[in-house]
Amino acid sequence: MSINRRALLRSAAAIPLAGILPPRASAQGTPESNPPDEKADYSLRIANGLIELAPDHIVSTTLYNDQFPGPLLRFREGQRVVVDIHNDTDTPELVHWHGQMIGSDVDGAAEEGTPYVPPHGMRRVAFTPKPSGFRFYHTHVVAGSDLNRGTYTGQAGPVYIEPRDNPGSYDREVFLVLKEFSPTFSRGGDMAMDTLVGSPIKALQDMGKAADEAATEKTKGFEVGYDLFSINGRMLGHGEPIRVKKGERVLFHVLNASAGEIRSLALPGHSFQIVALDGNPVPTRAEVPLLWIGTAERVSALVEMNHPGVWVMGDLADDDRNRGMGIVVEYADQKGKPQWSKPKPFRWDYSRFGKPDTSVTAPDETMEITILKHNAALAGFNQWTLNGEAFSMDSMKPAYTIHQGRRYRLKFRNASDDIHPLHLHRHSFELTRIGGKPTAGVIKDVVMLGGFQELELDFVADNPGPTLFHCHQQLHMDFGFMALFNYA
Repeated sequence: MSINRRALLRSAAAIPLAGILPPRASAQGTPESNPPDEKADYSLRIANGLIELAPDHIVSTTLYNDQFPGPLLRFREGQRVVVDIHNDTDTPELVHWHGQMIGSDVDGAAEEGTPYVPPHGMRRVAFTPKPSGFRFYHTHVVAGSDLNRGTYTGQAGPVYIEPRDNPGSYDREVFLVLKEFSPTFSRGGDMAMDTLVGSPIKALQDMGKAADEAATEKTKGFEVGYDLFSINGRMLGHGEPIRVKKGERVLFHVLNASAGEIRSLALPGHSFQIVALDGNPVPTRAEVPLLWIGTAERVSALVEMNHPGVWVMGDLADDDRNRGMGIVVEYADQKGKPQWSKPKPFRWDYSRFGKPDTSVTAPDETMEITILKHNAALAGFNQWTLNGEAFSMDSMKPAYTIHQGRRYRLKFRNASDDIHPLHLHRHSFELTRIGGKPTAGVIKDVVMLGGFQELELDFVADNPGPTLFHCHQQLHMDFGFMALFNYA
């Protein structure tokens, strides 16, 4: 079942878009970057528009094809596609094809050399979709202090790349896109630390404390909060419910399209059998009582519909759920007010989906990266550094040199209390140690790193071209939390 596309209001009030734009990097040309004059398979139009989250909550933002989420795009693995991207706004834009192993010139990051889609212009791109599974597309421009830019907008849509062989073991599939709207700035707060397995490491806590004590500004930096929450562009209680029948096996594809929030999702009386993370099948299909999903992560989970009723599938946070982060699941022949009951506490453990045998291929090289926060160092915004260096668009640093065909192990040490969704472009990686435990076989492109914790991941340098790494929290990446991997 594709996303239920609801009618959206067509006349959109223009909103100011004065975001910070990096200079254009030189593009790495490939034969696919300049396709011949042929008919496009898909067309995306970036424009200002309105979303009716609820009758009394209509939001003005930037959208794809005048809808949120953007249209579900279904590709076939290995079958070349051509996409026309139209930009009807007054500012340059980028579309990032998140999770795909494609060329730097079409990946959708200026830091890698992807050209912008000019204001009131069009860019045609072509690529061969891979790997198969649940991916997505979203804007990749810098927002900085402008909450009308970047992933604070409604520019996100799901992609499903059909595998060459897809036997299927479910009755139907449902795509859910989780997203907050109406962002505002506030002076920091503490992030919940009970999301992930693992314990804080004292040496990292001491490092973070020392940075706080050395800071010129003694107050916490700006954070972003939200007033409105939605699933598939509708607040809880508005729009159509998910209608199911007893005995059905429903495959839920869940995308956290937030600009920086970690989301949870539970369905009372039901459990989730995890079949894929970030679109990649897991070695062990473990059952969990609820989902924890970092920014830009995707979870594909089978749910056996064996508990008839009318239920709220929603976020554990009462405030967020009551302000819209939920959707009704209604069994056939069941009526009444949707019911919610909070599950018992549960911490997310990536290793439970890994191989029983945790032996992994030894890396050719190991790189250690320490993450540090400098409170309110940039006009009230926190600055983020990797090994003491904040990313600069002028110098394109920090940057690391890699060699094609080599296997690299990245060891991250988080000397902050924030959970960071770490994302590597144009490659997938294998988790090798997380939450203090070794693991193997879990392949991802985003992973949550706990506050004052460490993790290790391996990737193979098998897709030449400039490759961006960053925290997927928009506020973090805009203020230093990025690096480039350059092939020698």
